[in-house]
Amino acid sequence: MRDLALIFAIALGAALAAGVVGALLLRLLRGSSIIVHLCVLLTTAVVAVVLGVVAVAEAMFLSPHDLEVVLITVGAAAVVSLGVGGHFGRRLATAAVWADQARERERQVEAGRRDLVAWVSHDLRTPLAGLRAMAEALEDGVVRDPATVEEYHRRIRLETDRMTRLVDDLFELSRINAGALRLSMAAVPLGEVVSDALASTAPLAAARRIKLVAAESGWPTVAASEPELTRVVANLLLNAVRYTPPDGTVLVEAGRDRDHAWLSVADTCGGIPPTDLPRLFDVAFRGEPARTPRTAGGDSASGGLGLAIVRGLVEAHGGRVEVSNTADGCRFVVRLAAV
Repeated sequence: MRDLALIFAIALGAALAAGVVGALLLRLLRGSSIIVHLCVLLTTAVVAVVLGVVAVAEAMFLSPHDLEVVLITVGAAAVVSLGVGGHFGRRLATAAVWADQARERERQVEAGRRDLVAWVSHDLRTPLAGLRAMAEALEDGVVRDPATVEEYHRRIRLETDRMTRLVDDLFELSRINAGALRLSMAAVPLGEVVSDALASTAPLAAARRIKLVAAESGWPTVAASEPELTRVVANLLLNAVRYTPPDGTVLVEAGRDRDHAWLSVADTCGGIPPTDLPRLFDVAFRGEPARTPRTAGGDSASGGLGLAIVRGLVEAHGGRVEVSNTADGCRFVVRLAAV
């Protein structure tokens, strides 16, 4: 009984020494990945067993031959244990990290869905209330003055157009998120797309006294679907005009880097808070209230989906869109495959 207690004490001491070293390593590597932690834990356990067996074998005064047999057996078992444990440990760690990332993405998607529902509800409730009030006033004969009646009709049409654009944006975004977007790829002259987008944005820019400037030459040809690319450029220009204060400037440029073409839209909005830059392309993100755009008529613009649609369409083309602050505003850059 005394011999067994002595063997236990020797094995326990050796294992404790390995455990203390492993604990110190884990403390030093506490900022490392889960795979590193699993490797340290596995190595500590195997080394503790090996040290215990070796210490007991030494204490038993085995013959050199028997001690060599014990050491070879323990070494082989340690190699197999470390190999199998390391392989499956990495798989388990990768699966755990993937599951955690999937849960985080699911939480972000759910949060974005709630924000989208709240935002759409707000942006639909406001014009609907106005439409109902004006329709009831016209129906009840409260408004009889021809000029006022004409103004009410004009505002009803404007609010209807605004809600139509919002529904169209929601439909476009749902197609992108559902993977139902079908692109008809072709060689598209970027200059023609920009010219059309500038023409459609010019009335709003003129109303806000904003100068639209575009390069006269150097426009590359890109591999893209023309309707979707037109939507991208139009959304970027509309976003720039809405956020640029009166008497500002919106500059459109383009160029080519090897097999990629780029298009930039720079404005003089005064810049975007650095904390808002990573979220600028999120659905329904508007940033601080002071930056909520206003239309020329004074009504709040129906933004919130334009940049999300831009990112979705650009990524569907295999490209990417970036945004950064400049000296007096911000600059959006779209990169696509060049022809």
